[in-house]
Amino acid sequence: MPGKFPAPIYLEAVLRPNFEDAQRYYLEDLLSIKIAHTRMLAEALIIPVDAADKIVGALQAIDPAKVREVRYDGSCEDLYFYLENQVVNQIGEDTAGLMRVARSRNDVALTLYRMGARRELLRVLEALTALRRCLLDLAAKHRHTVMPAHTHTQPAQPTTLAHYLLAVTEFLARDATRLLAACTNVNRSPMGAGAITTTGFPIRRERTAELLGFEGLIENSYGAIGAIDYLTESSAALSVAMINLGRFVQDLLLWSMQEFGYLRLPDAFVQISSIMPQKRNPVAIEHVRIMTSLALNEAISVMQSVHNTPFGDIVDSEDDLQPIAFHAFEHARRALSLLAAVLAEVEIDVDRLRERAGQNFITVTEVADTLVREAGLPFAKAHEIVHRAVKVARDEEELVKAIAAEGLLDEATLRRAVDPVHFVAIRGIIGGPAPEETARAIEGARSALEADIEEIEARKTRISRMTSIDRARR
Repeated sequence: MPGKFPAPIYLEAVLRPNFEDAQRYYLEDLLSIKIAHTRMLAEALIIPVDAADKIVGALQAIDPAKVREVRYDGSCEDLYFYLENQVVNQIGEDTAGLMRVARSRNDVALTLYRMGARRELLRVLEALTALRRCLLDLAAKHRHTVMPAHTHTQPAQPTTLAHYLLAVTEFLARDATRLLAACTNVNRSPMGAGAITTTGFPIRRERTAELLGFEGLIENSYGAIGAIDYLTESSAALSVAMINLGRFVQDLLLWSMQEFGYLRLPDAFVQISSIMPQKRNPVAIEHVRIMTSLALNEAISVMQSVHNTPFGDIVDSEDDLQPIAFHAFEHARRALSLLAAVLAEVEIDVDRLRERAGQNFITVTEVADTLVREAGLPFAKAHEIVHRAVKVARDEEELVKAIAAEGLLDEATLRRAVDPVHFVAIRGIIGGPAPEETARAIEGARSALEADIEEIEARKTRISRMTSIDRARR
């Protein structure tokens, strides 16, 4: 066949974009892998120690900043070979070639992908914990802030802002659990799997894993190369987190409307209109919404892209796919960080919330409960009486008088029953909105948050062991 690899269109459509992605996402990790593998080879007496020292020295001499400035010209296939050529130019091919013993681009690439994924997962987790801390601080300030809760988008019962925010922090904590679990499965080393069947050299896979900060191995070499669930699991966990976050953000945007008026963003996070002088557009929260949507779409794209692909070494799960995952992680992290910054300074209209909590008859569940407790009625009968009164009353005072006319309870007792503060106060069982219960829940959530922070920091510390590989320029 005529022509020479790469064809110009292949260079422009595949090799150049992949080289540039590798420059952006993988450069330092690729150098670390080459260094760690070389050191392992020397420790296992597979290559001479002095040759390994020369190779490591040459790799350490490569300046990542200068490599990032390189314009791809097709003289090498990818960044993997570009860096190896740099080593050859420094110490010669005979010595440099020793670092390629017992490894393949396959196991190197899968190790790169996992190193990138674990780093991005931990960055998302850090942003998630910052948002959780912000919400818990806000909840602690608003344990007594009564507000309406909605079901089916309609006013339902009084609760407190703390109660609502604690619900959000609970699903964020579950998101953290899912992301940490994904991180555990990601942080296993494929190095030593070779092309797909390991090698005949007596390498020490566990030593390379240790040098690179992994917690263990993907033992089966076929699975180490062919499996993609490390990325689909991460994407699935991220997609759940973004769906959760998006639902919360939608509430915040509604609450920012003049018709609701529950919260007001600080001036630093709103934009005015170019024509309407009165406008205070809550664009920061809108940006959070689109970023969560982008992250969700990208995470789902990862899973769709590898659906029904063969189980093995295949392009579909490699260089073209990986940047989509990075974009998903980045959009998620940006969304979480921006939202935390907004909520740290948001103004809550406590009086407006309290006013709305006393409207639309949303306290009358407690009126029915009071008829059960104090008048001895079956709940079905109490429900019927209250429902009948709601249909004819124009406000809570008329409702009180209508029910008092039944001769079952006096007006004072009924007025207490329709008070939203009373409604909240007596709902003090586990998970309820009563201030003493939300105080307990906040402390429990803080303890869980601190435990997650400690776990994230411990994982970062374990991973940072790879920095003990003397990399002078980084």
